[in-house]
Amino acid sequence: MRYKIPAIVFAGGKSSRMGKDKALLPFGGAKSISEFQYRRLGTLFEKVYLSVKKEKFDFPAPLILDLYEESSPLVGLVSAFETLDTEEVFILSVDAPFVDEKVIEKLLLPHTGYDAVIAKTPGGTQPLCGIYRRSILPLAKEYLTKNLHRLNHLLQHAQTHYVSFDDDAPFLNLNHPHEYEKALSMPTLL
Repeated sequence: MRYKIPAIVFAGGKSSRMGKDKALLPFGGAKSISEFQYRRLGTLFEKVYLSVKKEKFDFPAPLILDLYEESSPLVGLVSAFETLDTEEVFILSVDAPFVDEKVIEKLLLPHTGYDAVIAKTPGGTQPLCGIYRRSILPLAKEYLTKNLHRLNHLLQHAQTHYVSFDDDAPFLNLNHPHEYEKALSMPTLL
């Protein structure tokens, strides 16, 4: 069964800790981690988009380009809802390739009355792994105009439901070169 809501891979970050654009690093048999995530999520969702600042990929995929000059996940979130005609989206960071179908399925269980449904682990909240609903857009735009870009801050002031996970491992982010190197030796989900 493929999920009907769109999935959006956030791949527009600056990658300052990695030292190069991590969205373009090879991973899991694909030419880039972006292509890996796009193909993998394409087996679970009817429609998958890549959220980016500009076109940079060597494979065909629908893009959601940032509509604002600043670079942040908040810009990506606002741009997604201003671009797509949808009531909710699943968002996943490009650098979290071990979030599996069990995690996604748990997040997609019916949780009504919330602006966002976000994964939470012993290590903290995972704002780039969750469901966002259009109802969060007015608050998100307000935060954007105030130059408050932290998604965790937005989520604290929105109607957010946190779904608890006991293990941090599926949420491993590949922010640093050593994390990327370690991830290359781990089994992938494709």
